[in-house]
Amino acid sequence: MGSLAKSLSLLFSILVFTCGATTAADTTTLVFKGCADQKFQNPSEIYSLNLKTLLSSLVSQSSQKTFATTTSGDGQNAIMGLYQCRGDLTLPQCYTCVSKIPDMADKLCGKAVAALVQLSGCYLRYEVIGFKQVSETELLYKVCGSTQASGTGFEERRDTAFDMVKNGVKSNGLFYTGTYEQVYVLGQCEGDLASDDCGDCVQSAVESAKNECGDSISGQIYLHKCFISYSYYPNGVPSSTSSSASSAVATRAHTQRTVAIAVGGVAALGFCVVLLMFARSAMKKRKMDKHQDY
Repeated sequence: MGSLAKSLSLLFSILVFTCGATTAADTTTLVFKGCADQKFQNPSEIYSLNLKTLLSSLVSQSSQKTFATTTSGDGQNAIMGLYQCRGDLTLPQCYTCVSKIPDMADKLCGKAVAALVQLSGCYLRYEVIGFKQVSETELLYKVCGSTQASGTGFEERRDTAFDMVKNGVKSNGLFYTGTYEQVYVLGQCEGDLASDDCGDCVQSAVESAKNECGDSISGQIYLHKCFISYSYYPNGVPSSTSSSASSAVATRAHTQRTVAIAVGGVAALGFCVVLLMFARSAMKKRKMDKHQDY
């Protein structure tokens, strides 16, 4: 057990060293945004007031919990919104992430009647009541690494890791990180999903990853109600920022349309987020196991 703790500590130290310059910003990096084509038509500005109230409430709640939904306004003027933070973030980190989104949403989407802003550590979505809904497993955004697996064994390892994340989200509070033979994987579902529905959503994300990314050694798949990310390092964890940068080069997905929300954005997460999440979760588990021994 001592060697395991030392190994995890060493891994975390390496990750902090190689990713330290960007770790603080990683949680607030824009991954993608979706903005409805329709705009508020509201001379009395009641929608604008309701939206401001909604966003203020969501930001405030993010200092107390990592997922929340709320509604502002009444009747046909009502607006529903929610946010969710990544499962490994602390409450202060969650608040920092969510608090960045209102200004970003205004700049990116203006007075759109529905919007989604996905950052690397959290996302926020709002829509007017009655806005057409999409399937829980609708593909919103994908990023597939440009490096293709060579040799044998990748597909088997990746699929085993995918099975782990599918089962893990069902038994670990809708969020899971893990590793299997150098494949690092994570998954998370929206906080109001039942565990079985979460497993089904992640299964759909897994199938999308296989179909969309093929033999790419890394990828991120964002569905409406869940997302997964994976990275494979056949030669071990990269030991320098230059090698990690070259191995994590991603190709942006073609633009998807989800009803009236046009999804576009910037290149998605690099390997640091995946590995830091795994290392942090592993260290937390190690601490819990140690306390249980006493």
